[in-house]
Amino acid sequence: MDEIRRIADAVLYEGYVLWPYRRSAIKNQQRWTFGGVYPDAHAAGRDGDDPSTMQAQCLLEADREAVLDVTLRFLHVVERQVLAAAAGGLEPIDQLDLGDERHLTWDEAVERELEQPGLSVEALSSPRRVEIRIPADGRREALLDRDGRDVGALERSWRALEGGLEIAGQPVGERLVRLTVRVSNTSPYRGRTRDEALRQTFCSSHLVLRVAHGQFVSMTDPPAELAEEVRVCDNVGTWPVLVGPEGDRSTVLCSPIILPDYPQVAPESPGDLFDASEIDQLLVLNILSLTDEEKREMRDSDPRTREILARTESLSQEDLMRLHGTIREFGMTRSR
Repeated sequence: MDEIRRIADAVLYEGYVLWPYRRSAIKNQQRWTFGGVYPDAHAAGRDGDDPSTMQAQCLLEADREAVLDVTLRFLHVVERQVLAAAAGGLEPIDQLDLGDERHLTWDEAVERELEQPGLSVEALSSPRRVEIRIPADGRREALLDRDGRDVGALERSWRALEGGLEIAGQPVGERLVRLTVRVSNTSPYRGRTRDEALRQTFCSSHLVLRVAHGQFVSMTDPPAELAEEVRVCDNVGTWPVLVGPEGDRSTVLCSPIILPDYPQVAPESPGDLFDASEIDQLLVLNILSLTDEEKREMRDSDPRTREILARTESLSQEDLMRLHGTIREFGMTRSR
C-alpha cells in the first residue's frame, strides 16, 4: 500500500469509533469530532465551533512548469436503519435479532474523494473553483430468518452534499508561491441539531497536495529566510506537514490533527484502532478482556469494529509481544 495513503487513512478514521468500540459507550455518543466542514446554515449559529470552511495555506518553491495535484478526502455519514416487517409494510426499529445475528440502528460512513490532477501552478494566479455535488441516495438489504422468510430490512442512506474546492497560487518571491486551498460546505440544510448537521458534513476532511517540478516548504521547520512567510500563512482547521520519504518535499498532507513532518506507520501495529491517543497494546488487551456480551455488541455495532475484534482475536503470542517494548523516535502513527 502507498505509505502516504496509509498515513492519510489514519487521519481519515481517527476517532471514527472509540474504545470500548460499542454503540452504547458514552464516548461514542458524539462522533466525527475531527476535520468537520459543516453546512454553512448550521455553522452560522455556532460561533465558530462547527465551521463551514477549511483552509490550507503553504509555501511552494515552483519552477514555471510546476504541476500540482490536489486531493480532498472526507467521510460522508451513512444512516443505517433497521426495519421490521409489519402489517403496513416496514417500520423502523432500534434492533432486530435473527438467531445469533443482531442488527443495530446506528450511523456508519463512506469514503469520498475528489481529485484535481495536473493543475499548472503558474495558472493558479487566477483562482480555480471545483464544485462538489454528491446526490442523496441509499440502498436496502432484505433480512431473512432461518426459514428464508422476509422479516425486515437493513437500509443505508446518505444525504446530499454540496460545496466547493477553491485553489489559488499567489507569487510572493522568485520561484516562491503561497498556495491556498479552501474547502466550503454549502449543502442545503434545514435541521436543528448537531447530529442532523453531521449527516451533511464533510467529516474528517483533509487534503493531499503533490507537486512535480517543485518543492513544498516545511511549515514546521522552515529555513530561516522563509520563517516570516510561513508565519503569515493562514491555516484554518488544518495544518500542512511533509509526508513521504525523509527529505522528500513533493507531497504535503493537510491534516486536521497535529502531526510532525514525515509521520510514519508503526510496523508493530496490528491494524486500525481509530484512537491515536491510546496505546495499541492496551487497546488490544482491553478488547481481549471483554465479556462475550460486550464482544457481541462490538461485533454488531459497525462492520469496522467487527473487523477490529476478528483481527485482535486472531493475534498470536508473537504478535502480542511485538506490541511490547519497542522504542523509536517520536513521530509514529499507527497503521490504518
